[in-house]
Amino acid sequence: MMAIVNHIAQWIIPGFLLVVLLYALYQRVNVFESFVQGASEAVPMAIKLVPYLVAMLVAISLFKDSGAMELLSQMFLPVLKIFNIPSEILPLAMMRPVSGTSSLAATTEIMYSFGPDSFLGRLASTLQGSTETTLFVLTVYFGTVGIKKTRHALTVGLLGDLSGFLASVAICNLVFG
Repeated sequence: MMAIVNHIAQWIIPGFLLVVLLYALYQRVNVFESFVQGASEAVPMAIKLVPYLVAMLVAISLFKDSGAMELLSQMFLPVLKIFNIPSEILPLAMMRPVSGTSSLAATTEIMYSFGPDSFLGRLASTLQGSTETTLFVLTVYFGTVGIKKTRHALTVGLLGDLSGFLASVAICNLVFG
């Protein structure tokens, strides 16, 4: 099973890129010109993103430095023990909906401490790929285009993140546990 998963993982992205390029060739799309045009449109958008990005980074720092993350971690420990979820994954699970950079730092810390081929390393990687930076998306992208009513997007995004977390734990326990 593991050999099949590794083989598919090695070829999925190159295969996808090849399919996209072949389809563009079939449709007679100038891929380089389209890429350059899209990149030039990204510059004004990036400038509009800066204030939202700064606000989100300040909020993340306040959350971590205030001790709120530690307090929440301690509150969830009994529940994690019931479902046999490693407590070391909780900071990553809490930071992933907030910030990709913070969650990548948490994943890197897990990889450094336990190794990339450990159960926790694989769980962290699966969690990274199965969840989204919901609050970051709502703050930065919705704010940039002027969307103000985000109530349902927040609920659905956080439910999706919870589902991704639970599915990551279940699948990793099944495949690697």
